[in-house]
Amino acid sequence: MQRYLLRRFVLILPTLIGVTLFVFAMIRFLPGDAVSLMLEDYRGYAKDLEDLRAKLGLTLPFHEQYFNWVAQIARGDLGNSLRDQSPVIEEIQRRIPITVELGLLGLIISILISIPLGVYSAVRQDTLSDYIARSTATGFLAIPGFWLATLSITLPSIWWKWTPPLRYTQFADDPAKNLAQMILPALILGIGLSGALMRLTRTQMLEVLRQDYIRTAWAKGFAERVVIFRHALKNAFIPVATLLGLQVSVLISGTVVLESIFVIPGMGRFLLDAINSRDYPQVQAVVFIFALLIIFSNLIVDILYAWLDPRIRYS
Repeated sequence: MQRYLLRRFVLILPTLIGVTLFVFAMIRFLPGDAVSLMLEDYRGYAKDLEDLRAKLGLTLPFHEQYFNWVAQIARGDLGNSLRDQSPVIEEIQRRIPITVELGLLGLIISILISIPLGVYSAVRQDTLSDYIARSTATGFLAIPGFWLATLSITLPSIWWKWTPPLRYTQFADDPAKNLAQMILPALILGIGLSGALMRLTRTQMLEVLRQDYIRTAWAKGFAERVVIFRHALKNAFIPVATLLGLQVSVLISGTVVLESIFVIPGMGRFLLDAINSRDYPQVQAVVFIFALLIIFSNLIVDILYAWLDPRIRYS
């Protein structure tokens, strides 16, 4: 296990280099640049575009800009915003707890929906309940999150003159108000994730329930609850855990959309604002943080395998 973990940590470095290099290049291929957008708002700030670009370090060769940025990260510095020169790390520290809260709520909701429905659907295979659960999962997969979010804001305002609270309140200031704003986007995020999880849980449970050791447990007279949850679910959960790790990227992309629709000042909205203003350091820093979250979540899932199935050994 220790050798496996060491290899995985070594592989993190080239993965991060590849992701950051790709984003570093792609953001510069977008039409326009940060300087042009800045001068639209502050025409008296600089008369010469090239002088301002040189001042911000944007006239350096591509590889020099990239290596300078990597050197900053190595020192624990994510750079400063091109627009107001504020430290990017301070903005991220303020926003990342909001995105983590939304993501965790969405993940918890998806697990609470998908795992019980998947298990129940497998145990009651080919019954009316199974058909309803499978149709529900298919519907969850088919419904776009942004469409559902838009309807959840517009329709209640038309029918009942009610809209979700759009002014963000910190959890520490008022937990009830905070949850009142976060629960609806978290529910939409959880619904989007639960469809695939529910279908995979059902498939794996059906496969495990046909195994000889499960038939032996039934023959010994164990209660249904014991057979299902103690013997079957743990073994069926291994592929589900894999999908949960992969769903972190879906969670992140979902928060980008939902934070914009529900006016939540998290990392997703911060990323969209940074892209619109071509603020390269902000975009690069947010993508770097997101890449770290995805990489380490997948590492945690791999470690979880050994706990779920002692037969798995890492050489």
